[in-house]
Amino acid sequence: MTTVHTLASGSSGNALLLTCNATHLLIDAGISCRRITASLRQLGLGPEDLDAVFITHVHTDHISGLQTLLKRTACPVSASERTCRELEYRLAGISDRLSPLPLCRPVSLGDCTITAFPTSHDAPGCCGYRADTPDGSVGLLTDTGYVTGEAGEILPGAELVFLEANHDPEVLRSGPYPYYLKQRILGREGHLSNADAAQFAVTLAQRGTRELVLSHLSRENNTPAMALQTVETALSAADIDPELSVAPRSELSGPHTVCRRPLCKK
Repeated sequence: MTTVHTLASGSSGNALLLTCNATHLLIDAGISCRRITASLRQLGLGPEDLDAVFITHVHTDHISGLQTLLKRTACPVSASERTCRELEYRLAGISDRLSPLPLCRPVSLGDCTITAFPTSHDAPGCCGYRADTPDGSVGLLTDTGYVTGEAGEILPGAELVFLEANHDPEVLRSGPYPYYLKQRILGREGHLSNADAAQFAVTLAQRGTRELVLSHLSRENNTPAMALQTVETALSAADIDPELSVAPRSELSGPHTVCRRPLCKK
């Protein structure tokens, strides 16, 4: 069985655990090692059970707990080649743990096949991931100013997708952020808006995605209700009805079970 739990999702920290049979993969470590460990313990696991840590990019909300976590696990750290170089600059002693990933080429790990693909964000080597398992596929697309061509090619067909719905543009424009930060978020190397997410959600659902989890919501410029309404409206207009939810900002989520559409029962 393949399950996914989010440990945290938002601009204050991000981490996600994918479990496929005996293979346990952590994607991002943007919360403290203490919080990561506590979440793993709730699932009957510990850092020592991790088979790999995958990093999307080097912003603090994705790597803040990584250095301490690596003292408690012997597993490798995988990321794009450029992100691996950035990690070497930032974290002492990590070089021997790094396992650079080629972009857009599948790599096998345990019971999973992982494909990294480039995203558009103001961090060198930023990427998203698709994990193919015997039960189905999982996609993760956050921290991108737009849906890159590679994401548009690789993610469709994944049964479960964690999709950024970071902000409502009007709330952002009228909010307290300084002008430069608003422009950064709205730009081509910023974050997906609710409307951006809705548009891609329709494409994904039409191509077989049965569950969408809206992720990386801004605390200041969005709400779960706003994100859900925008995406639900677009899906309804397209006459498709995948399961839809929002990832909790700062707590362990319930399990999202991966299964191929013909085998799923509601």
